[in-house]
Amino acid sequence: MCEPSRLFGKGSRVADFAAGVYGASLGSPDVGQTRRVSGAEREWRSSRPLDLHRTLGPLRRGAGDPAYRVDADNAIWRAVRTPEGPGTIRLALRRGTSTVVGSAWGPGAEWLLDRIPRMCGEDDDAAGFVPVHPVLRDAAARNPGWRITRSDLVVEVLVPCILEQKVTGRQARASWRELVRRFGDPAPGPAPAGMTVPPDAATWARIPSWEWHRAGVEPARSKAVLAACRYAGRLEETLTLGSAVADQRLRALPGIGVWTSAECRQRSHGDPDAVTIGDFHLPHIVGVALTGRRVDDAGMLELLEPYAGHRYRVTRLIELSGLPNPRYGPRLTIQDHRHH
Repeated sequence: MCEPSRLFGKGSRVADFAAGVYGASLGSPDVGQTRRVSGAEREWRSSRPLDLHRTLGPLRRGAGDPAYRVDADNAIWRAVRTPEGPGTIRLALRRGTSTVVGSAWGPGAEWLLDRIPRMCGEDDDAAGFVPVHPVLRDAAARNPGWRITRSDLVVEVLVPCILEQKVTGRQARASWRELVRRFGDPAPGPAPAGMTVPPDAATWARIPSWEWHRAGVEPARSKAVLAACRYAGRLEETLTLGSAVADQRLRALPGIGVWTSAECRQRSHGDPDAVTIGDFHLPHIVGVALTGRRVDDAGMLELLEPYAGHRYRVTRLIELSGLPNPRYGPRLTIQDHRHH
């Protein structure tokens, strides 16, 4: 593995993130179809059908995620740590249309409103993707409004991905909830009760070892989070340099491999080809869907090769297809690291 300091260069510490390294060069997204309703509200009309919940769903870390809620009106609330500061955004799809109404509060409000199109997958380009297999054709037909989201935030997406390494989803979600609630900030504006903005990189880096232990996170994962925070500025820079550079920089960090890099880039960069390798279930799901039999990672990559450039798109469509997940192995034993 390449030494992080050689790949990232100087000036890569938490201070880079605090100084807004990545915010300065992003520029404004294409908002030609966005209409300003008021200072803290925008309307944006999508160019094609939009399933808001399935598109933004990958940004949610379980039903109890303090940074993501769905209200009684079926609107989505997100509490986000933006380059401009904490912000809350509420996104609702106008009934019977592809028009998104966004309202935002806090120092990060304008940043969030500017990125409604990218959050909703407007930049997701499926050109060149031909769903040859019947399962994929059916899934694409049944989900015309699903797109690949792009958060334009790396560290905020990366931390929960690291927490999900080598543990059950239930454990990872519990750790995320506890850490965000304890070290995050109350969501600005009239957010649903209990919503919390995740910590910034500097705050993650200051969490003492016993607090990680209390949240059920063993040293290997907490150290990976600390490494990511140390080079937060350089990671955020990749939003303007592309997913391939992001993969290189992420995997240069200790504790971050191909699985974590792909899971992050799918959400932060909206990478349609960031296929997850090393997952316990995904090869079996893909293999059964496309061949009727289980396969390993190598077999999955072989099946996905005809869809190069859209391999994550394929795996996500299979997940959205409604096919039952194959369950042939023993359940993963849940280990409580707080008792060690």
